[in-house]
Amino acid sequence: MEKYVVTLDEGTTSARTLITNRKGEIIGIDQAEFTQFFPQEGWVEHDAIEIWNAQHKTLVQALNKAKIKGDQVEVIGITNQRETVVLWNKTTGLPIYNAIVWQDQRTAKYCEDMNQEQVDMIREKTGLISNPYFSGTKVKWILDNVPGARQLANENNLMFGTINTWLIYRLSGGEVFVTDHTNAQRTLMYNIHTNDWDDELLALFNIPRNILPEIKSCSEIYGLTYPGILSKSDKTQIKVGSSIGDQQSALFGQLCVDEGQSKITYGTGCFILMNTGEQRVVSSHGLLTTVALAYQGKITYALEGSVMIAGAAIQWLRDNLRLIYNAIETEWYAGQVDDDRRVYVVPSFTGLGSPYWDSYSRGAIFGLDRGTKREHIVRATLEAIAYQAYDVISAMQKDIKKDLASLKVDGGASRNKFIMQFQSDITQTKVIKPKNVETTAMGAAYLAGLATGYWKDVEEIKKNYQIDFELQPSINKNKANSLIKGWQEAVKRTFSWTKDIQ
Repeated sequence: MEKYVVTLDEGTTSARTLITNRKGEIIGIDQAEFTQFFPQEGWVEHDAIEIWNAQHKTLVQALNKAKIKGDQVEVIGITNQRETVVLWNKTTGLPIYNAIVWQDQRTAKYCEDMNQEQVDMIREKTGLISNPYFSGTKVKWILDNVPGARQLANENNLMFGTINTWLIYRLSGGEVFVTDHTNAQRTLMYNIHTNDWDDELLALFNIPRNILPEIKSCSEIYGLTYPGILSKSDKTQIKVGSSIGDQQSALFGQLCVDEGQSKITYGTGCFILMNTGEQRVVSSHGLLTTVALAYQGKITYALEGSVMIAGAAIQWLRDNLRLIYNAIETEWYAGQVDDDRRVYVVPSFTGLGSPYWDSYSRGAIFGLDRGTKREHIVRATLEAIAYQAYDVISAMQKDIKKDLASLKVDGGASRNKFIMQFQSDITQTKVIKPKNVETTAMGAAYLAGLATGYWKDVEEIKKNYQIDFELQPSINKNKANSLIKGWQEAVKRTFSWTKDIQ
């Protein structure tokens, strides 16, 4: 009987389940979107129960569509949107508030009011910066603002998790309460030197240690699913064998397992990671030091840059401005104009991430004249995705004091040849796209399979990697620098926007 690895890929806008065979081919997939809540300006929330229901539904549907029974599933792996927080009642198993999403800016003022000593401590201990993007301040906000939250914590009756922890808890029927190093490190409560929760950081945010999950590696058997998870008649209990944050999962799925290898994932946001091996590189150019992988007793690190809005900018063109009906059209529209109009869209709808870290920046369009058409705005929006990635890559090159040889790309926008060619042009770097762009799901699948011996080792997995295309720069460095200069000027003019107009 052939066995398969199942991945639960829980993203910012949808939950998906993918089924993988031994060759690394995806043979089944199901996806369900869930609701985005925006209760106030800068606030972003999800319903954690809705996320679980969506994820559970896709698990059942994907297996049904592929005609695969529970006993044919070797193991389940999990990858997730990071930093998003859920707090739930230990007795009822129900959330006490909506999940607060990584994009949420409600704690910007709190982060801004920290003194230099606190900012420096966070940086030194976590490898991150004091920013509303990360989980710690969101947990503090729930404890301080949701009636009864602190009391539940004092009674040892409250549980905190990022989405991976929440899903494992639900999959196991409430039996397993764990996280992994890649997700734990993004909370501002994890010390990258001790690789554990840090009491000084917990005291800073006034978060009790008793609500935190146990930290495990990214690839081990955490427990079993509850009987009947797939159907009333199928009582198979399936092993849960990996947990890893989505961006680190994509780094592993791209097989960037050696020091210096880099990848860009174009999703709702855009995330660039470079493997730095067992060395914790501290950035002096606005990047983050992040745990890349905890596997077989070894922890490796990466430099990371986070762009808040990438694919979400294309959704904005479609849903808000209605300039397009479908994301696929953007490539065609972008190819319709090639004049000297320098239109720049800065899509900082939820502030700017790396390397600027400006929570008060807001989106803007520059360079409009009476000849500007829909095509210019569509093209400029696509270019903005590549420009934002360039800003991060440029910072990385300064930190490691050398150029990147190549960039491996994945995620939805990597299918857009216009963006990929423009990315190659302005970074003056080779861009490599694999045939299987589901590298986020594949990272978790490979780690889950390694936990059970489904794949023997990484060398066996490398045989599955196939390249779809490679692109080289089509413009020279002077032309690229000229375009970048205009972009940097446009970005500068969005700084502190909401702060300056108050």
